[in-house]
Amino acid sequence: MRFLAPIIATVFLFMACSKKDDPKSPEQASLVFPERNSECTTGQSLSETTSRVEFIWQASNHTDSYELRVTNLNTGTTQTAFVETSSASVTIAKGVPYSWVVISKNSSSPNTAMSEQWLFYNAGSQTNYAPFPAEIVEPQMAANVFKDINNEVTLSWIGADVDNDIVNYEVYFSSETPPETLIASPAATDMDVKVSVPTNGIYYWRVVTKDEVGNSSDTGIFDFKVF
Repeated sequence: MRFLAPIIATVFLFMACSKKDDPKSPEQASLVFPERNSECTTGQSLSETTSRVEFIWQASNHTDSYELRVTNLNTGTTQTAFVETSSASVTIAKGVPYSWVVISKNSSSPNTAMSEQWLFYNAGSQTNYAPFPAEIVEPQMAANVFKDINNEVTLSWIGADVDNDIVNYEVYFSSETPPETLIASPAATDMDVKVSVPTNGIYYWRVVTKDEVGNSSDTGIFDFKVF
């Protein structure tokens, strides 16, 4: 036993050191600019149709690199930049709505952390912008949902518009896709609606946002499963 004691102590010491030296996972970055639900007017104009915009975020802990993803909401096309600093410049189209996120990475860890997703318009020649596509709160895409005692589920979203002139929403809902049945047209300040789900199964829905001058945006189709 006298010979085993040093060996056991060495094993425990090795385990303790290994655990202490395990790499920490990167943390979520906080976005700074372009600001959320804003019009970005500070880009460097490159042509009549494009400008170069600097994206800025706060450095996150335990992170040695970042992946910036900028998505054109009209086309769904995503541009990506890989940097080791807390900013990156990207050339994007003028007068177009975009979303952007930052993914924090650590070369010593397999884990990553994604920031919030922010929306903005890159300034163009127009004086009025279409609303941003409504941000779905619940149910999220492909979520599993339990109906309440009245066989209903609450659909909720968040609307935003640079011009702050949203008039109303149109909510389409169906057990078939695409959902073409208009079930509600709530006012700009009303961003949830209850829907009847009499049977279990998959349901589909989308929200169209409309503003004062006739502009509109569409979330695209979301689905959820009811139990």
